[in-house]
Amino acid sequence: MSRSADMFARANAVTPGGVHSPVRAFRHVGGTPLFIRSAQGSRIEDVDGQRYTDFCMAFGPMILGHTHPAVLDAVTAAAASGWSFGTAEPCSLALSELICSRLPWVENLRFVNSGTEAVMSALRLARAATGRSLILKFDGCYHGHTDAMLIRAGSGLAGIADSAGVPPGVAADTVVAQLDDIPGLEGLFAARGSELAAAIIEPLPANHGLLPQRQEFLDALAWQCQQHGTLLIFDEVISGFRTAFGGMAEITGIRPDLVTYGKIIGGGFPVGAYAGRREIMQLVAPVGPVYQAGTLSANPVAMAAGLATLERLTDGTAYLALEDNGRLLEETLSGTPGLRLQRFGSLFWLVPEDAGSGEVIRTPAAFPAASESRFAKMFHALLAAGIYLPPSPYEAGFLSTAHSEDDIHALADAVRSSLDAR
Repeated sequence: MSRSADMFARANAVTPGGVHSPVRAFRHVGGTPLFIRSAQGSRIEDVDGQRYTDFCMAFGPMILGHTHPAVLDAVTAAAASGWSFGTAEPCSLALSELICSRLPWVENLRFVNSGTEAVMSALRLARAATGRSLILKFDGCYHGHTDAMLIRAGSGLAGIADSAGVPPGVAADTVVAQLDDIPGLEGLFAARGSELAAAIIEPLPANHGLLPQRQEFLDALAWQCQQHGTLLIFDEVISGFRTAFGGMAEITGIRPDLVTYGKIIGGGFPVGAYAGRREIMQLVAPVGPVYQAGTLSANPVAMAAGLATLERLTDGTAYLALEDNGRLLEETLSGTPGLRLQRFGSLFWLVPEDAGSGEVIRTPAAFPAASESRFAKMFHALLAAGIYLPPSPYEAGFLSTAHSEDDIHALADAVRSSLDAR
């Protein structure tokens, strides 16, 4: 028995499903999850000593690669000075000033400990700012595991809880619309726009496949929000500081009222943030009536990691390198029979399918049903070849500045070989 298998058996005795986040359990792909003991650059190593080229990158935050020397130095220095104060401290100030000085739609921000916590706080803030209760979300977008966002589309505009333990009253306050459907969006706002406190969307949905949205759809959403006094929340936990320094807000030219961040903003440490216009953010305690607090919020070690990471992204050269890597991956896999590749910058999604329409997949309904089992076979073939992808057909892969051209070619070769052997 491998050490990973032994550890997984032990973990199942003390942890639900043997993991601390569901996708890690390999349920979508089968087999035994790997227990990783170390990582550096573009490589991870499991407890059995097997090394893999990593294209999961901790689901996105490791944009500079694992254990980047500058980030490691910043973390080491911060920890040597004390790793939790429970007070105001200078590193969170420096990180806040860096972000606010470069992103015009971020006039104030508040650090929290996760993307889920950021979304939860932003929704509470939106309700307080508007005096309304309803929240609009989109089928296929994931906003963490706060109750109000664990809702899928039901009949009409009604939301249905996607998890046990979510009360019907909570589900009733969330309405669900379809991505890439402007007429449906217009109809929803005509019917209920005056009741909507906020519309929250991943401007680049990346948790139910990578589903790039048309600029026209995002523009229509922003216009409808403006016309009906509904706050627009961009969930940029994944896309923030990855697609560009300013994320999708920068790329689309749309200024959200509120935005949520995570992942890269903490350099791989547990950090989230919600941010936006000053007059809205000033409703947050202690200056306003919207309560939110956290013992470990703006943890000095996490702030140091985030600051060191973002400082290395400010001049834009990292994004040029990431785009070069993404373009190389696209070129090497272009025309591969039985495969669809969707890419946006340094995010990519591999969809094994026999004959796609050629049109970009923009909604969950367009996902090819047979691709899940085909992805599982491809995943394990790549694992045997020393390539680690996110262990789910619905998760995007991530490139980093640590990936080399050889890494990209190795991924492409392994994908083609896995499809040939199918």
